[in-house]
Amino acid sequence: MNFARRRCLQRLIASGALAAGGVSGLIREALAMGSQPIASGIHTLRGSVEVNGKPARIGDLVLRGDRVTTGADGQAVLVIERDAFLLRENTQVVLDTEALKQTFRLITGKILSVFAKGEHRLLIPTATIGIRGTGAYLEAVEAERNYFCLCYGETEVETVGGQRAHYSTTHHEAPRYLYRDPAMKPQPATVINHSDAELIMLEGLVGRYPPFYGSGLDYY
Repeated sequence: MNFARRRCLQRLIASGALAAGGVSGLIREALAMGSQPIASGIHTLRGSVEVNGKPARIGDLVLRGDRVTTGADGQAVLVIERDAFLLRENTQVVLDTEALKQTFRLITGKILSVFAKGEHRLLIPTATIGIRGTGAYLEAVEAERNYFCLCYGETEVETVGGQRAHYSTTHHEAPRYLYRDPAMKPQPATVINHSDAELIMLEGLVGRYPPFYGSGLDYY
């Protein structure tokens, strides 16, 4: 990554755009990173971040099958091929490939992801989520319920209790809580702890724009 793009990404991570909060003035900086995909690997990190139990460094490759962990003060932005991820604090995720589908298993924590076209499968403690060409935010911080926002794209969700749903969104229309209890149907939620500036930043790293960009919609 060239110096200007890295500096922009570091500013985004240090700002409120990479936490719940406003995006004023930061959309332009995200777009300034350019439209060419960048190399796979860890592009920015903060605090304690490990890959397969070893301290991570900027530039380290993260391969399918690797386990990435952030500590209480940790955060990381990484790219694998044409997918990009923002891991927040206290997160543990295993990135993998299964039956030609790119997958990840979120064991605990919070992750915002953008994916290239094709089928992907996301595993969380309360559900299995199939997606296509999608931006998605997940939180697995409670034992009995997890949070899922399909920021845009198409999904099929099956909770561990057998509740199923198939739907699509264009701009955060249907965030939901997903429950372990088979008697609990997915419940509507609000948009929490992720922003459109972050999605624009992640898509920019892999040479894309999110579908809501330029649509005239208000940004989260």
